[in-house]
Amino acid sequence: MFCLLLSLAHATAYAPLPPGGAWREVARGDTPASAMDAFRHGMFKPFNPLLLERFPRNALGSWVVLQPNAAGSEDEERILTIYPAPLGSVTMYDDQGHAHTLAMDNVDGALHGHGRLAFQLPDDETLQPILLRFEPSGTLAAPERFALQNLDDYLREDATWLAFASACFAIMMAMAVMALCFAIMLRDVTFAWYTGYMLCYVIVQGVQTGFLFHPLGFSWLAGSEVLVGVSAVALSVSFAALFISRFCDVQRYAPALRVPVVALGFAMPLIVLMRCSGINELVVMAQTLVNPVLILGALLMLLTALVTGARGSRQAWFFLTGWTPLLLLTALTSAQDTGALPNLDWLNDASIAMGAFEAIVLSLGLADRALTMRHDRDHVRVLADRDPLTNILNRRAWTEAATRLLTDAAGSDRSIALLFLDLDYFKTLNDLRGHAAGDRALVTVAQVLGSELRPTDLLGRYGGEEFVAMLHDVTQDQAMQVATRLCRRVHRLEIPVDHEDFRLSVSIGLAMRSMGDTLESMIERADQAMYFVKLNGRNHVHAYERRAEIYANRNPPGRA
Repeated sequence: MFCLLLSLAHATAYAPLPPGGAWREVARGDTPASAMDAFRHGMFKPFNPLLLERFPRNALGSWVVLQPNAAGSEDEERILTIYPAPLGSVTMYDDQGHAHTLAMDNVDGALHGHGRLAFQLPDDETLQPILLRFEPSGTLAAPERFALQNLDDYLREDATWLAFASACFAIMMAMAVMALCFAIMLRDVTFAWYTGYMLCYVIVQGVQTGFLFHPLGFSWLAGSEVLVGVSAVALSVSFAALFISRFCDVQRYAPALRVPVVALGFAMPLIVLMRCSGINELVVMAQTLVNPVLILGALLMLLTALVTGARGSRQAWFFLTGWTPLLLLTALTSAQDTGALPNLDWLNDASIAMGAFEAIVLSLGLADRALTMRHDRDHVRVLADRDPLTNILNRRAWTEAATRLLTDAAGSDRSIALLFLDLDYFKTLNDLRGHAAGDRALVTVAQVLGSELRPTDLLGRYGGEEFVAMLHDVTQDQAMQVATRLCRRVHRLEIPVDHEDFRLSVSIGLAMRSMGDTLESMIERADQAMYFVKLNGRNHVHAYERRAEIYANRNPPGRA
């Protein structure tokens, strides 16, 4: 918004040129003297220099005569400006027949009009008419307006425009470079398409405003600005189509539109290649196709964004917010080329400001997309790590977390306890009361176990009716107290196993970490200690001992 306000201020700050202008197309044999004579005999068409006026640039060009009705002070330097800077050269003639030619791509000379052409008038000019010749150009002539200013006002407004344009281009370039970095780091081509689109738009505006020539001084582009501008416009549509295809997730929300959108993305580079081929037939074909394809492409992307947005794509609304105002400005600018809206001379500067606005909005959209993808990835990871029934860690996720904990503790005396839990009579419960009752029992037990352990302790479902828990920074006595409390809590649930007095309980084996232990060795010892509990009454805790291992090897139990 700041850049847009600057553009409006710049557009309205011109000192008005008193109304007095006329023009006509150049005829064969015309000279500056004959043109002025024709002007004095009323053979020119009058126009208001304060409003945008389009002068034909084909064939031999156009003559323009400006007649000031007031002069500045004798020692005041005056500047005649033409805004926006036309593509092609403009020549100013004085009374002595001397010609001074300016063009947007001319980087020579001390006085440059950033975003406009600026002629420094001779000091002896008073109320003499100013004769200009707009030289022939192969491009569509854009409308121009004129202003006559003293040098101080001109320099002040020129500095304002330069600051405004530099800020806008800096924003667009910064967003493009940032997106390119993310494209490389995240390996996401969506950011790359955005980078290409934004860079092409910068080139388009840089050519149209002359910013690439003044102040950047890209003299090597002189003479090819038309080709560069047209190519950049076509490629910007191509990158925008490929960008919207992924950014708005067209494949998901509007699969029927994906093929034409992607086809547009690949068609525009082909038109650019035809335009640059140097083969006359292909060049003519490209010139014929480019405008219809641009119009259809813009409508297709607008339709795609609306459809995907209506069907649930959040990013589509970011695209519409940033791109639609720019599309409207482009349509209004195109209307000006036909002579409409002559008083809206701020549209060109507004397009630069809106480009910066779009860059910010789409960057926010990309950030939102990245956050959404991260949230979805985290959600999928949670689903992959959690047991779908009990919502505690599954065997794979628990094993990975426990291995990391042991690895971090390697080489230290940090105490770690492992509990291996097996529900008693669970098979009987399933057989007599059904698997639904067994599932409810597993869920209830998991909730109780989780509520009794610390948030930093690792609880997981090892398989079937088996659970595992790893406790850190606890002594064996403390681990025994925790395991005993777990046994009591499960038994107090009073989950019936059969129609008699049997209640669901849990047998727990405990193993403390020793130097050189692995997760497998700790699980094995805790499992053997749990076997000992199974053989000695169930529903209590036993810490691993050497005799438990010997006893278990001699009397391998069956699980119940």
